[in-house]
Amino acid sequence: MKKRFNLTPYWLILPSVIYLALFFAWPMVQALTLSIWDGDARLQLRAEANLRSPVSDWLPRGAQIEVLQRQGNVVDPDDLGQSNLRTEVWFYIRGEGADGHTVEGWAPEARVRVRETDAAGAPTLGTIRPRIGGGDPLTAVYAGPSVVSDVVGRLEPNTMVAIEEQTILELWYRVRGERNSAVVEGWAPSRYVQVFSDNVRGRIDRGDTGELTLRYLRSMLNDRFFWPALWTTLLLMAIIIPVQFVLAIVMALIIQQQLRGNTFFLYVFAIALGVSELAVGIVWYAIFTQNGYLNSILVSLGWLASPIPYLTADTRHWIIIAIWLAEIWRATAIVMVIVVAGLQAISHEILEAADLFGANLWKRVRYIILPMLKPSLQVALILRTILALQVFAVVIALSGGDVVTVLANEAYRQYYTLRNVNVAAAYAALILMLSMFSAVIYLRTVRSHEEMQE
Repeated sequence: MKKRFNLTPYWLILPSVIYLALFFAWPMVQALTLSIWDGDARLQLRAEANLRSPVSDWLPRGAQIEVLQRQGNVVDPDDLGQSNLRTEVWFYIRGEGADGHTVEGWAPEARVRVRETDAAGAPTLGTIRPRIGGGDPLTAVYAGPSVVSDVVGRLEPNTMVAIEEQTILELWYRVRGERNSAVVEGWAPSRYVQVFSDNVRGRIDRGDTGELTLRYLRSMLNDRFFWPALWTTLLLMAIIIPVQFVLAIVMALIIQQQLRGNTFFLYVFAIALGVSELAVGIVWYAIFTQNGYLNSILVSLGWLASPIPYLTADTRHWIIIAIWLAEIWRATAIVMVIVVAGLQAISHEILEAADLFGANLWKRVRYIILPMLKPSLQVALILRTILALQVFAVVIALSGGDVVTVLANEAYRQYYTLRNVNVAAAYAALILMLSMFSAVIYLRTVRSHEEMQE
């Protein structure tokens, strides 16, 4: 009889898959995309002044342009709030022409002076404005709200007209610019173009299509804080993680020794788990500040003649030491909990057999406990390395983020202070890549005996 396929395990892991997709995979893809994708790098030029017209060419953002012609086009009301969008209003009017016939059609607001409005503020009556200077004194009336429409009549200055409708048009510019030493022309909506005060010259303010770019990665690498932040992050990882693992294993062994009051030790060791990272930074700032607890104790004992300023630009090494101590106190308990769980999985019979064969504590730890703890240590290493790469609040509390900086702080500075989302994403992507690279290294090097045989 054919065995029935069981879907139950797949339904059980489905929530985990959804969680990973929403809160890990999607943010990861977004960060990577923002770091290498310039979403408004190019402005597509159209053959005619409307978005449905085919693309004739394109210009890069920041390109200098010459304005050759202007034309209005109907704009979606939802787009009216966009920056740089320039509009003009057209009225549908009806009035008596010079020949006594009724003329009705569209005229720009600049040619009509509004005289009356209804209760809602909409114009209902107006007069044709006189044309100042030379040229045709008559005002052309068009079949549509555009100067390229057919002229249906002309009205004399000061003619009374009824205003029956109005529409808002977005200005389009026929522009000429250079790309790779080649001259290109086409129509562009005003929302993407900055026209200078002479109304002849301008520049492409932003584009409507994107392109792959290494500009943000180069900006990150050329940032004067990048290399100090990377060096400090790696230094903290190198001096924090080994000490934490030694302390965590010692703490876990103490808890596992079945001593009287070992539960008390567990509670004391786990206190730091209930304290936030920022609170830890503030506590250790209170210890290391010039008028803090450390100086007060040393001065009262007579070991110092006067307080020492630890957290200054001239004592950067003391800031590193303060961060090191704060991070060890804060996060060692996380590793300890994982190690305790791993120790509880080791059979007591194995340890008792080692004791019967004369193995002392050091040999039991070296040859039995540590090899059997490799899966737990692997998990703890990956988790702690990821957290070390993300260290942020403690650094801010102890150094302000200027004297000593880390990668997470630079990502925050680019995003919040400099409003440079793409460079911030490049920093975040670097942290992600370092985390993934470290995880792969740990998975390959810290393996159990069974995994190595496979």
